[in-house]
This record gives sequence, C-alpha cells and structure tokens, in this order.
Amino acid sequence: MSSSDIFIGETIGTAVLILLGGGVCAAVTLKRSKAKDAGWLAITFGWGFAVLTGAYLAGGVSGAHLNPAVTIGLAVDGGTKWSDVPIYLGSQLLGAMIGAVLVWATYYGQFQAHLTDPEIINAKSGDEGMVDLKAAPKAGPVLGIFSTGPEIRNVAQNLVTEVIATTVLVLAILTQGLNDGGNGLGVLGALITALVVVGIGLSLGGPTGYAINPVRDLGPRVVHSLLPLPNKGGSDWSYAWIPVVGPLIGGTLAAFIFKLF
Repeated sequence: MSSSDIFIGETIGTAVLILLGGGVCAAVTLKRSKAKDAGWLAITFGWGFAVLTGAYLAGGVSGAHLNPAVTIGLAVDGGTKWSDVPIYLGSQLLGAMIGAVLVWATYYGQFQAHLTDPEIINAKSGDEGMVDLKAAPKAGPVLGIFSTGPEIRNVAQNLVTEVIATTVLVLAILTQGLNDGGNGLGVLGALITALVVVGIGLSLGGPTGYAINPVRDLGPRVVHSLLPLPNKGGSDWSYAWIPVVGPLIGGTLAAFIFKLF
C-alpha cells in the first residue's frame, strides 16, 4: 500500500474512532445530554463499536491499525515496514485530534451548559468527566471525555495496567493475522477486535480508563488544552506519559510473545 493510502486510511479511521469513542464519553458525562449517567457499560460498548466502525472504514485502505501500539507490534513482528511507521503514527495522531474536535463540535451546547453550571463551577471534588478530582487535582471537569485518568494515582500500577491491557489487545490482533497479505482485519477480524476492546474495558478498564492506544489519549488531550472551553481546568499533563508509554510497551511485548510462542 502507498504512503497516501496509509495517511488517508489511518487519518479517517482514527478520526471516526475518536469521534464515536469520545462521543459516548460526552454523551454519558455532559449535562443536557439524553444519555447522561448511562454508565460504564454504555462507554465500553460505545468504544467497541467505535473500533468496529473505524476498522471497517480503514481496513481495506491502510490495514486499520488506528493505534501506534498496534503499528509498533506489527513492525516488531515483521508485518509492517519500519519505514512506514512514521506515516502511520503521524496520521493516527492527526486523526485523533480531528476526532476530538468533532466531539466538541457535536456536543458544543452540552459542553457550554455543563461547564457554566454552578454545580460544576463550585465543585471541589467528585467524578465529573470520569476523573477523580481529589486524586488528580489538575484534571478538569470534562477531561475524561478527551483522555483517560486513574482512579488511584499510582505510577507503577497505572503503567502496568496499561501494559497488560494493551498486550492483550495486540496479541488478539496478531493472532488474527492482521498483517497477512496487507489486507487489513477484514469483516470478521474487525468484529473480533471490537469485542476484545469491549472485554478489555469491562475487565481491565477500571483502574485507568483503558487508553490502550497512545494517540487515543494524547491527541484529544492536546485538543482539550487548546479548545476555548469555559472553566475547563487543566489537562493533567503529569499523567499524560503513562497512556502513551504503557501501550507502546504493551504492543512491543505482545509482538515478542507472539514471535516466541
């Protein structure tokens, strides 16, 4: 596949992934949303369907990596050329940022209503935006719509959680032969991967919110820091390296395990 195929497929696929994944977080979090307080099941299945849709869109164009951890895992395994890795990573980050902006545009009125509500403005702690403000005082009340945050702030545990969860994801993808012939996941593979993401969210997502994808967290976090949101608070950059480094380690570890066994 050409560099333009990779760029177009990964940008569009990742943008849709973040639009739908971030969209379900916004739907569950924001006041004046019809899905307010729908809960963790809605979020996990929403992210699973987001992966499914993004993979369908990009599968036949770029292979639908949509995730630097997957790209690195495939490169270590030999299924992706290392010379293509920068194109994959750059387009994935761009797509993630575009998707985050589209979430903001879609829920613009709800963001304004939520962030100007006296209850939110006066809150000193709580779990608005799916972030524990007491454990993460620099995190804003809607940061959880854009990026992840731990329920218990422990660097070692948070990092290990992301490594384990991403290892499961990338192993599941490698065993489907994503790289065979460069044809992408295919219909069945995309469905299986989406279900794996739902399973990871339900089983392993509790401690950190399961980034399992560096650009899923970094791109929207950058957008959060730039958007003109009233009373949005900080972007919690002190935590931001964990959902980037952890998944990259997990993807690399998965590739070595796959090659070994």
